[in-house]
Order: sequence, then C-alpha cells, then structure tokens
Amino acid sequence: MVAVTTFYVVIFLLAIPGNLVVGLVIGLTKQSLSPSDLYLLHLAVADLLLAFTLPFWATAVTKGWVFGDAMCKIVTILQELSFYSSILFLTCISMDRYMVIVRAMEARKSNRQMVSWGVCIAVWIVGALLSLPGLLNSASQSQNSSLIVCAELYDPGSADVWRLTTRILRHTLGFLIPLSIMLPCYGVTIQRLLHIRGGFQKQRAMRVIVFVVVAFLLCWAPYHFSVMADTFFRAKIVPYQCPARMVVDQVMFATQSLGLLHSCVNPVLYAFVGEKFRKRLLQIMRKMGLVKRAPVTRSSRSSLSSELTSTFM
Repeated sequence: MVAVTTFYVVIFLLAIPGNLVVGLVIGLTKQSLSPSDLYLLHLAVADLLLAFTLPFWATAVTKGWVFGDAMCKIVTILQELSFYSSILFLTCISMDRYMVIVRAMEARKSNRQMVSWGVCIAVWIVGALLSLPGLLNSASQSQNSSLIVCAELYDPGSADVWRLTTRILRHTLGFLIPLSIMLPCYGVTIQRLLHIRGGFQKQRAMRVIVFVVVAFLLCWAPYHFSVMADTFFRAKIVPYQCPARMVVDQVMFATQSLGLLHSCVNPVLYAFVGEKFRKRLLQIMRKMGLVKRAPVTRSSRSSLSSELTSTFM
C-alpha cells in the first residue's frame, strides 16, 4: 500500500511542473498557434486534470475514501474527462499531420486555425459527456475491508447492463475507434514522407507527435486489454474460476497505475525529443534571467529568425 501511495505521489510531483512548463512554452509563443500546437496545449491541460486527481487516489489507498460522496463523483469525472480528451486530442493531431503532409493543398485552402478551435471545444464537450457515468460512482463501505471506497455503485438488478454499457463506450470511443484512425493516418503520412524530397526534416518535426502516441499506447493499451478480459468474464463470454478472477483484478489495478503514469510522460518526451521545444524553452529562460544570454552572431540571428517562423517542434 505504501509503495502504491508513493508511486501516485511521484507521478503527481512529476506531472504538475512538467505539464505546466509545456503549457507555458506553447502558450507564450508569439505567433498564432498551429492546430497541432493547439492540440498539444490542450493535451497538457488534460494531463494536468489527471494529475490533480492523484493525491485523492493516493490517500484512498491507505486511509480509504475520506473525501465524501460528492468528491468521489467529481474526482472520477475529472479522471474520465482527462482519459477521453487525451485520446481524442491525439487523434486530432494525427489527422492534422495527415492533412498537412498528405493533403497539403486542401490544408492550405481550409481555415485550419479556426477549425482547430472548434475541434478543441467539441473534444471537451464530447469528453464531458462520456465522463458522465462517473456520476454513478459513490463512496460506500468496502466488502473486503472496513475502509470506505469510491467505486461504481449500480442498482443490483441492472448492474451488469450498466457496467457492460459503460465499458463498451470506454473500449470503442476511448481506444479502438481513435486507434483505428491514428494508425492509418500515421501509416500513410510516414509512407508519403519516405517518398518526398526533404522528408527527413518533416520526419524530425513529427517525432514528438509519434512518440506521444506510442507513449499513450504503451501506458493505456495494457489497461484496456485487462478490462476487456474482465468484461468477458462478467458477461460470461469466457468461463472463469475464482483464481482467474483474482488475477484479472490484480492486473487491472497494476495496468491502471501504468495508465496514470501517462500524465507525466509527455513533458519528458518534449524535453528529450522536441529540439525546437528545447530551444523555445531556453529563450523563455533567458528572458526570465535564469540562463545567461549567449552572444548573437549573424548566423545565430538567422537561425533564430527561422526558428520563430516555424512550429515549436
């Protein structure tokens, strides 16, 4: 229990400052944000929402849910909102990269910046609607201990139907459908990059996005597969015995903890993969007096000008 609590606290301490820095670097860009930058900014906000829920779950592991029924619903909804909005923004990024590189002419004709703001609003609305099942969570007495837990509390007569419905929504809208959009978009985009001159530069510009998507899959795919296994057991599609059920419960808890790790992964990817992000962060630190300003030569001035006219990645 102590190890789990420590794990949650560490993630919280890493995710909050990391995502705040990402938001600061993107938000302080003087140029108008490109659609991908805007989606990345909102992705950082979604990660912050998830990080804010971690102290509550860390406390609940050792002391039970001591925050009351209302906070149980609020924290669950925030966690679900972060989960859905993250995958939806990643899907938007993959589609935007596809349009820019594969359908460049159509992308230039369309007002992508105006559309991207509408898309962001739509994503938050859809995420909020999909998180409403969190209202079914309540603080109640645990059957296995004396602690209060924050968990789903369905009517016994319709519990299986509600649980199956919410899980189908989670699997399809929160994983399978976005994944079926992202993989073809990136597959076609990478194929196009391999066949055009100067594609290496564009590949460098896409590295952050690709790593962000891979990180999401590594963090959340195991959880989805474990929950799918539990769903098959509960729906009696696959017969099971008590030992198998206990193993699935343990795997679900472990993979959910892995999923929570996702909230602090993206800032690390920006720092180590995004060359232009690091340069932009260095500029901000120089303006704040945290780093000494390097002498500006003609070549560095030209490089800086070129950098500021491009996206931060």
